[in-house]
Amino acid sequence: MKLFRGLFLFLLVLPVGSSAAGPAKIFSDHMVLQCESPVPVWGRAAAGSEVVVEFAGQSVKTKADGEGRWKILLEPLKANAAGRDLVVQVAAERTVIRDVLVGEVWFAGGQSNMDYRVGGMARRLAEGRALVKAAELPSIRFRKINESNSPSPQEDLKRDGGWVVCSPGTVPGFSAVAYVFAQRLHRELGVPVGVMDCSWGGTPIEPYIPIEAFKGHPTLERLGELGKAGDIAGVRALAGGTYARSTAWLAGAIYNGRIAPVAPYAIRGAIWYQAESNCGRGEDPRDYAHKMRALIRGWRGVWGRKDLPVYFVQLPQWPSYAWTWMREEQRRALDEPGTGMAVTIDLDYANDIHPPNKIDVGERLARWPLAKVYSRKVAVSGPLFRGVEFRVGAAVVSFLHAGGGLMAGKLTGVMKLTKVDDGVLHAFELVGKDGAWHAAEAKIDGEAVIVTSEQVPSPVAVRYACYAAAPAGRAGNLYNTEGSPASPFCSDWTRMPYDSARNPMGK
Repeated sequence: MKLFRGLFLFLLVLPVGSSAAGPAKIFSDHMVLQCESPVPVWGRAAAGSEVVVEFAGQSVKTKADGEGRWKILLEPLKANAAGRDLVVQVAAERTVIRDVLVGEVWFAGGQSNMDYRVGGMARRLAEGRALVKAAELPSIRFRKINESNSPSPQEDLKRDGGWVVCSPGTVPGFSAVAYVFAQRLHRELGVPVGVMDCSWGGTPIEPYIPIEAFKGHPTLERLGELGKAGDIAGVRALAGGTYARSTAWLAGAIYNGRIAPVAPYAIRGAIWYQAESNCGRGEDPRDYAHKMRALIRGWRGVWGRKDLPVYFVQLPQWPSYAWTWMREEQRRALDEPGTGMAVTIDLDYANDIHPPNKIDVGERLARWPLAKVYSRKVAVSGPLFRGVEFRVGAAVVSFLHAGGGLMAGKLTGVMKLTKVDDGVLHAFELVGKDGAWHAAEAKIDGEAVIVTSEQVPSPVAVRYACYAAAPAGRAGNLYNTEGSPASPFCSDWTRMPYDSARNPMGK
């Protein structure tokens, strides 16, 4: 009898998130629920048990299935910054999740530049320190997901963790890019903002993609096969592969541990900052556009949202042959509907692989949802290559997002751009049928750029900022008049064949 009474008391005080009964671990104190969308809540209970979920005047009942799983849907909720209780009643066990807000929820992923913390930025930039001091923003909440990789999709998170309320004391631990992004949304929308961050430093894109999404292209299909087989050596040898360090680099491995357990959680969209580990030494950046599309489609599939917005960061300057190709692969992935790209080629910070200025990055990233999701009048991007017309001795380049016009600019500090008075543009090149690229003169003509070179009287292709290292004093400086930089591009990528011998694996 004493043993039974002790067990009964244990069940009554079972901690929030226990796999034995109650809601999944992603549901915890201080969380933010997505507004204006059905909100799934799920968890475990004894098979056949009645489950009641109560929140904001709603009470929804269901029963756990034969395997002990249950899931309900709350009706769409209005944004609300007042903390309220969400109650889950499973048989005699009552779980109360406190201080729950309703607002906008975004999912963040990537590697070290997404994982780069506000605290790291504050140690290197005065603007970062100012950001920390001004971070008394309790309506912004973060949930870091630190699970290990897994060979199969996990049903729930295993590690303890919780949602963290933003303050000067907690914000140093937040992703800097995701925090600036969230802060801008909060400032513009006036509603709570929550971010779930699954980033993991030093990882490629493949492990974040659900294994079912590795289809539609030979490289994807082979990567899926190698992932299922646990074949690290096979990934290393594959054209379009990476130098896989561990099983965490295999297809689906991080998705299985960090994303599958939370993928039903209602979100507005996703942000992504990654690619460095797909174009490191000896790694082949080709086919990354296919991988990016697979990530987008895969996440849309598991969230059941064909139109899930996904916005990503293009890599900045770095003295690497392969990064030039990676930036072009990223630009080409924009053909996937519902996506947008934050250009950072001008944020090189002396070719630092972890540029500390994450303020410009987060602000540029936030422009996409502000315009496309929330219908704010915001310029979403700098100039993106649209097309080229070749005339006698010249290439006339047209752009998307040219805004009210184009200009030569210079970034002089965090969120500080000045117009170059002489209007001279750098980093444009032309190539003729002989295949030799030459530096060219470029002049702005309204929303177009006219590119010429005496050495290329009959150009067949034009490119911009396609270099491993920017020539001294001649870094790309094309912006629109709204202050956003142009993305690097090449009008004919076949004129830039990739040479793997120029990016060998180090000894």
